[in-house]
Amino acid sequence: MPLWQWLVDSLGVILLLVVVYGVALVVRRRVLSRNGGTFELSHRARSAKTGRGWVLGLGRYSGENLEWFRIFSLSPRPRCTWSRSGLAYAGRREPHGSEQMSLYAEHVIVVVESEPGAIEFAMSPSSLMGFQSWLEAAPPGADWNQRRPRL
Repeated sequence: MPLWQWLVDSLGVILLLVVVYGVALVVRRRVLSRNGGTFELSHRARSAKTGRGWVLGLGRYSGENLEWFRIFSLSPRPRCTWSRSGLAYAGRREPHGSEQMSLYAEHVIVVVESEPGAIEFAMSPSSLMGFQSWLEAAPPGADWNQRRPRL
């Protein structure tokens, strides 16, 4: 078989793999959001340098936990999970510098305190309102004096 036929076959296989990957991402997102409670949520995985370390993803409320999934992963399991009782809202800010290019449009950056340290999320203002409501909606009998969000 001539070389050009090998090249055409190889390009066809690569194109097929890209299409299958794209379809798999769409199906995964539909499966994750089938029960509702999902929203676009970026997480700052590394905070060593200002404006860097943001990873795009999806957030999902699952009972007492907030689950975070990477947007371009095919894994059905969350990459990170945070318990509602271990989080406290600390404030919000607008993205600046290179953060504006790294995040979804019109998202705000939210700082949340947890046991290991501060966590930064980026979400839309409407998702922020839902996030704050979820944090405050502790189950009956919860100790309201345990962690109070700072305003």
